[in-house]
Amino acid sequence: MRRWLLAIAVAWASHALAQPAEHAKPVEGASCEAEEAALEREMDLARSRGQMLRRRQLAETLAALQTRCHGAEPQQSRAARIDKLEHEIRTLRSELERAEEQLRDLRNERP
Repeated sequence: MRRWLLAIAVAWASHALAQPAEHAKPVEGASCEAEEAALEREMDLARSRGQMLRRRQLAETLAALQTRCHGAEPQQSRAARIDKLEHEIRTLRSELERAEEQLRDLRNERP
């Protein structure tokens, strides 16, 4: 099952990196910084509560916000994309392990 989830994560991350950047007008700097900070706080809270899906959704929202705020970034090199995917995989693995541990603990609790 773990390999299956990892394969899905890699496929999803590859798909996300392959998408063209949106051509949106950059947003005001102060507003962007405040929204980015709020999303990062929400992501930390979701991570601390083991809400992996919520954290991932917030990360996607943050990435879209950063694209709007800072415009499209130049095409990343192949090595940079590989590093980014490897980091994403390590993050997803650690979150998956944490969630599995919480599930084991919950199952082992007496009702």
